[in-house]
Amino acid sequence: MENIIRFGPAGASESFSAEGYKHTYQMPAWLNARGLNAFEYSFGRGVNIGEASAKKIGVEAEKYGVQISVHAPYYVNFASEEDPKVENSYRFVHDSLRALTWFGGERCVVHTATKGKSDYADAVARAKSRLYRLAEMVESEFPDKLVCLETMGKRSQIGDVEDILDFCTISPQFIPTFDFGHINSRECGIIRAKDDYRHILDRLFEVLGAEKAKRLHVHFSKIEYSGAGEVRHLTFSDDKYGPDFTPLAELFAEYKMTPVVICESAGTQAEDAAIMRDIYKSIV
Repeated sequence: MENIIRFGPAGASESFSAEGYKHTYQMPAWLNARGLNAFEYSFGRGVNIGEASAKKIGVEAEKYGVQISVHAPYYVNFASEEDPKVENSYRFVHDSLRALTWFGGERCVVHTATKGKSDYADAVARAKSRLYRLAEMVESEFPDKLVCLETMGKRSQIGDVEDILDFCTISPQFIPTFDFGHINSRECGIIRAKDDYRHILDRLFEVLGAEKAKRLHVHFSKIEYSGAGEVRHLTFSDDKYGPDFTPLAELFAEYKMTPVVICESAGTQAEDAAIMRDIYKSIV
C-alpha cells in the first residue's frame, strides 16, 4: 500500500443516506468527492457479506483511491474460559480476513478480549497465549494482511496501551489500533495536552520500532466517559470530553508517521474525518 496518511470514516455518515445513497459500493466515489481516502467496513454483528458484493465494493475503492479496512466482529474474546467461544473467535478473525481479501484491503481491526469474571492479569495472559495461534494462522493464510489489535475504552475490556503493544510483538503482521478516544476515556481524561500524546507515541516507537509505529492504525472520536470508562461516542462539536486532534496531528507530522486515521464520531464520521484531514494539511 502507498506510504501516505489516510483519513476516512467507519461506516456511513447520516449524510450518506440523507443525500439519497443506499449501497456501500457507492461509498468510495462519495468519499473521494469529499477528499477522503479511507473507509472501514464493520462486521460488528458477524461476517455476513458475500464475495461478489465485497469485490464490487473493492473495485470501486480501487477506482477512487480509497483504502478499505474491516473491523472483525465484536464477539471476539481470546480470554474466554469457554473453548467454543475461543474457537469462534479464531473463526471470526479468519472470516474477516477472507472478506478483507475480497475487498482488496490490508487491515483488519480486532478487539482482543474482555476479562469477564477473571482477574485482569489472568485474562491478559490467556488472551496473549491464544494470539500465538492466531499469528500462525494469519502468517500462513494471509501473509499480506495486517491484524490491528485495538485499545479498548472500558476497564472491563482487555486492551490498554501496554497490553496492545505487548500483543503486537507476537507477529510482524500485528500492529496496534490506537483508539485515542478509548485511551482517553479508559483513564477518565488522561489526554489533556500534546505531551500526553507524545508519551503514547514514544512508547509505540520504543516497543515496536519505527516501521510498525509509522504505519499505525488509528481510531479517533470524542467519547463521553464515566469512572468505568467509555459511555458513548460523540461528535467533534463536543467541547467537554475530548480528546483534541490537533496536537496528535502535529506529532504525526513531526514523527513522519503515515497512519490510517478512521473517524468513529456518532453520525458525522465523514464530516469529522474531513476536519481531521484539514487540520493535518494545515500543519504540513
